[in-house]
Amino acid sequence: MRADQTAPLDREDLRTRVQKVLDDVLAHQAQRLEELGHDSAPLTEYVADLVAGGKRLRPAFCYWGWRGAGGGDDEAPLRAAASLELFQAAALVHDDVMDASDTRRGMPAVHRRFASLHRGSGWTGDAERFGQAGAILAGDLCLVWSDELLTACGLPPERLAAGRPVYDTMRTQLMAGQYLDMLEQAVDAGWGDLDPVTRARRVIRFKSAKYTVEHPLLLGGTLAGAGPDLLAAYTAFGLPLGEAFQLRDDVLGVFGDPAQTGKPAGDDLREGKRTVLVALALRAASPAQAAAVRRLLGDPALDDAGVDRLRDVVTQTGALDEVERIIDADVDVALAALEAAPVAEEARDVLAGLLDAATARTA
Repeated sequence: MRADQTAPLDREDLRTRVQKVLDDVLAHQAQRLEELGHDSAPLTEYVADLVAGGKRLRPAFCYWGWRGAGGGDDEAPLRAAASLELFQAAALVHDDVMDASDTRRGMPAVHRRFASLHRGSGWTGDAERFGQAGAILAGDLCLVWSDELLTACGLPPERLAAGRPVYDTMRTQLMAGQYLDMLEQAVDAGWGDLDPVTRARRVIRFKSAKYTVEHPLLLGGTLAGAGPDLLAAYTAFGLPLGEAFQLRDDVLGVFGDPAQTGKPAGDDLREGKRTVLVALALRAASPAQAAAVRRLLGDPALDDAGVDRLRDVVTQTGALDEVERIIDADVDVALAALEAAPVAEEARDVLAGLLDAATARTA
């Protein structure tokens, strides 16, 4: 880190500037919806509350992917990077519906807010179904707004045309990765040609690793006109870092402090997430431990004692230690790739800091 000790996510005042772009976009969209009347206001209000939080990792990797390719500190690439935060909002809103999550970033999940609006207003019909439908629509709007922001970011048409395939691949692979995540929760552990650990790592790659680090870097680099050597280096850096990021997220989903993560303790266990952590635990479990995992994992009413029992299995089987070893190995691979990358030096420094921010975290 440079002498002023500015945190990597705040270099060039990035988070503040991204938030300003998001605020402006949502204010504009709220004006667009005024014609529909006040009843449509929650669609923008709930999204605005959601995007007021978050680490801003994806915009940061996109922006510094641009800078690493020689791009300047301009508003157009910053706006392009901010579009990823609206896409992330869509993914979070829809993910919370699919997982029946109660909270996100320390607040009620968007579908819970719509359900509460229904109940508090005394409307007819089922409040939960209304909440789910409202959240799906809000998420769809975030997808529209994300695309609109990228298209109108201010970059020349030829640069946008070059970046569009990266953006489209990112969106398609994320959605398919989400499907694979759902599939893992639905099928038997012995299903398919791949072992559960390999399948869990495949989900990580396409649901999180590529989308969180690699594709934002490639988008920023491509928009700046990066050559094939730098883009290949971004992939070599981004994929292992993205996996380490998601593995850290999986550990926090089981062992994290709710005050830090913004989600209830053990929420991933209640949702039945077939993470690498769980797959490794089942691989090494005794018959009694495996039976406990199969009985408790995915129980939406799982109490604190059940969470503690599953945590004990994950720890006692060595799965937690193994995941920490994988994270460390991925970080080493990513750092080596970054050191060899033909990237602008200031960007190299920030990307190294972003690596720490993505993997050495408590939320």
